[in-house]
Amino acid sequence: MTKQIIAGPCVIESESLLQTVAEQIVYINNVRNTDIIFKASFDKANRTSISSFRGPGIDRGLQMLADIKSKYGLRLLTDIHESWQAEPVGQVVDVIQIPAFLCRQTDLLVAAARTGKTVNIKKAQFLSGKDMRYPVEKARDAGASDVWLTERGNIYGYNNLVVDFRNIPDMLDIVPTVIMDCTHSVQRPGGAGGKTGGDRRFVPQMAMAAKAFGATGWFFEVHPDPDKGLSDAANMLELDKLDKIVEALTND
Repeated sequence: MTKQIIAGPCVIESESLLQTVAEQIVYINNVRNTDIIFKASFDKANRTSISSFRGPGIDRGLQMLADIKSKYGLRLLTDIHESWQAEPVGQVVDVIQIPAFLCRQTDLLVAAARTGKTVNIKKAQFLSGKDMRYPVEKARDAGASDVWLTERGNIYGYNNLVVDFRNIPDMLDIVPTVIMDCTHSVQRPGGAGGKTGGDRRFVPQMAMAAKAFGATGWFFEVHPDPDKGLSDAANMLELDKLDKIVEALTND
């Protein structure tokens, strides 16, 4: 089974940020013989506050992602929030991601599936792994031939998430590719005074625990200076730590 690794900044902040991250990913791919997928969002439509930075928008964002693909030869992943976004996004990226809060939105799943691209569905914070068979059925019914699922923790009281790693084998009973979202799973949703908090210290442990439970891929949001990141600053992994984690995950 091919191990899927996804990495990139939470949101597109600038061309220079995308290039800095892409260059490191290319380096890791060459050194570790991996094929890391580059991820960044053109619009963070589910930010806590109306004043939070959302990104450059779909037109400029897709052009910036296309430039990364052309220059560095990386596969791309980005997320969509509305059905109409699926078609233009599918013309640029290799994997279309469905955000966790939207994983039951039938029209969104159907639109993503009809592009013919791989569809990565993030498990909602309020669902079990076994519940994800129904979003997968929707995508497959609409023609998706390659569907992934992603674990990202469950709501545990207010402003907190926990990960039940049993969800990974449960979702492997549904699809062959189950990704562990190692950075969003350490979030404190809305727990930092109008923005999401979290604790990036636990990202490596999340990755290794998921490996033990049979995960076939890992998702890392990375940034050269996470504390200055414009989205998910508390959770993003330092870019210079990605290589060491990838090495640990790919050594069997």
